[in-house]
Amino acid sequence: MLDEDASHPAAGTTPLSALDGGMPNDLRAFWMPFSANRAFKAAPRMITGAKDNHYYAADGRAILDGTAGLWCCNAGHCRAPVVEAIQQTAAKLDFAPTFQFGHPLAFELASRIADLAPEGMDHVFFANSGSEGVDTALKIALAYHKMKGEGGRTRLIGRERGYHGTGFGGISVGGIVNNRRFFGSLLTGVDHLPHTYNREEQAFTKGEPEWGLHLADELERIITLHGADTVAALIVEPMAGSTGVLPPPVGYLKRLREITSRHGILLIFDEVISAFGRLGTPFAAQRYEVEPDMIVFAKGITSGTVPMGGVIATADIYNAFMDGSAEGMIELFHGYTYSGHPLACAAALATLNIYRDEGLFDQAAAMEAPFADAAHSNLRDLDIVLDIRTCGLVAGIDLEPVEGKPTKRAYNAMVEAFGEHDMMIRVTGDTIALSPPLTFTESEIDETFSKLRSAIQTVS
Repeated sequence: MLDEDASHPAAGTTPLSALDGGMPNDLRAFWMPFSANRAFKAAPRMITGAKDNHYYAADGRAILDGTAGLWCCNAGHCRAPVVEAIQQTAAKLDFAPTFQFGHPLAFELASRIADLAPEGMDHVFFANSGSEGVDTALKIALAYHKMKGEGGRTRLIGRERGYHGTGFGGISVGGIVNNRRFFGSLLTGVDHLPHTYNREEQAFTKGEPEWGLHLADELERIITLHGADTVAALIVEPMAGSTGVLPPPVGYLKRLREITSRHGILLIFDEVISAFGRLGTPFAAQRYEVEPDMIVFAKGITSGTVPMGGVIATADIYNAFMDGSAEGMIELFHGYTYSGHPLACAAALATLNIYRDEGLFDQAAAMEAPFADAAHSNLRDLDIVLDIRTCGLVAGIDLEPVEGKPTKRAYNAMVEAFGEHDMMIRVTGDTIALSPPLTFTESEIDETFSKLRSAIQTVS
């Protein structure tokens, strides 16, 4: 319970909406995720509106969105077709269970997603976030092998510097130290590949680095150590996003596919960030010409409007459950209350229509070169910029840390960009990550890197 004082609204009253009136009356109750809560509440960066490629701050300033929200608003903000689809569906069907019942939108959306996915990936299981999607994929992998009579395959392999959400499964296979260190032993039977980044060999790369293919062969060592018949699945991000934008070395993902296929191990692509045009194709799997066994998706499926995630699986995986269970019995004991929620499905269908009708995946592919050129030409000469990596419409910019104060310089750049240059950027450690909406124009790309240059110069 909050202490009663003059700043807290009296019981039974409704505080003025922040979207209408600027600032909420009290900031204490909301425990913010992945945030420096005390610093934020001392100097809030409050967003009260959004449209197309901009947010709007509480003081009315237009804020250029350099991050597509949180890697998710790929079609831009408050797009009319999506808003209308949500409104109309809310008035007609607010909720329908998908346990033993169904509604048409979920089936229509699953078909649309399967049509976009690599050939042979025909079945979609809905969740509500990337974290839930990852845990779903891991559970499907374990259950699949049991259905195939290989219940000894229980080991999971992730990768250092991998981010797979914040469920216990996701942080177990993930490779971010602070996401793991506070929460005990996590899942047992998990191993990790080395990450693929080497600044000495890969610095200032546009697209996929030439160095690093050999790192995929570490998978053979891990498999030999434990025995192939104990390994269920390997999960990787085709492009690691949240840990600093790490594109895969040329040929690396194909090598992982070759090794996993040879040993009967499922390959899971975590495409929560890389799907829906972020790398210029519907899924990164198509950019890299690799067919995984499962793809985890979220974020861009609804352009961030309504939470949704899920897993796309091959017919082989789906049929193992259908053929291995008696008719009339539940085949997979897993799901969520809001799997395939009507509002999320409506938002996703409208978003997919925008991607298709406006050719946004092709537009993102066309913007990749101007985006990379702008990043390198504007920032490479700055003394504190140690590296720039670009891939699709994503950029990672490493700043030299302040001695004894890791993360401080990039954090200060984020604050400076928002407060003085009217732009939103994302930071992870001392890396600035940019991932604008796919609707960004060349002039907005130039504006982004011009403003970022000024912000970096201020904190140098």
